[in-house]
Amino acid sequence: MYRFLLTPRWWGINVFVLLAIPFCVFMGSWQLSRFEGRVQEHRSATEQAASDQHETARPLESMLPVDKATSGRRVTASGHYGTQLLVPGRQLDGRNGFYVLTLLRTGSGKALPVVRGWLPGKAEAAKAPAPPGGEVTVTGALQASETPGDNGVSAAGGLPAGQAAAISTASLVNLVPDRLYDAWVTLDRADAGMKAVPATAPDGTGLDLKAFQNLGYTGEWFVFAGFVVFMWFRLVRREAEAARDAALGLVPEETPQPVTSS
Repeated sequence: MYRFLLTPRWWGINVFVLLAIPFCVFMGSWQLSRFEGRVQEHRSATEQAASDQHETARPLESMLPVDKATSGRRVTASGHYGTQLLVPGRQLDGRNGFYVLTLLRTGSGKALPVVRGWLPGKAEAAKAPAPPGGEVTVTGALQASETPGDNGVSAAGGLPAGQAAAISTASLVNLVPDRLYDAWVTLDRADAGMKAVPATAPDGTGLDLKAFQNLGYTGEWFVFAGFVVFMWFRLVRREAEAARDAALGLVPEETPQPVTSS
């Protein structure tokens, strides 16, 4: 009854199934490993962030450039505060507000963007405390430049003078005359009247949309594998039933079509 499986047509179907199933399983396993890798990175980044709060701050220059290993680490830098900007549309503890960002002009000739704290409400320059005068030494968590449009960072333009949508060197270079570090720091302790802004995990280590896309793709590939198996069994069953009916003479004879003369 199953001799039809050895016909050329079924050889093609069988070869396709034998190749498709392991391919789908391999792709599903690969996507699952990507998701598990992101989970592990997120766990490691969280543990590192907790330990970084208690480690000794290191000089800024020794921790550059910012990468997954240095993001969130405590650094220290000295200089004089200069231009101050506001970063609107930032949430903290479930409330809307804005960051107070001040450039620290260091002895290297570059300026370091420093988030001195967060304030609730609409971004207004009158609300932001003036930066301390004279030489200061800041200590805080090192952060990579933000990417507008990612992780809630606004990509909106046309902001009022004195405001920036993202803490990004590419954005700030158009607003200030200083040469900038490709990094920024959020203070361990905010200046008077403001709340400290917690450090964020580096890009690619959080359980973001991309991580759950990997998990979704895992399910899709395994479903594809199951679908291939299901369709193969269904086709085999249908073919076997047709062969059995033919052997029992149950296949209805085709009614000849009448010949019409033109």
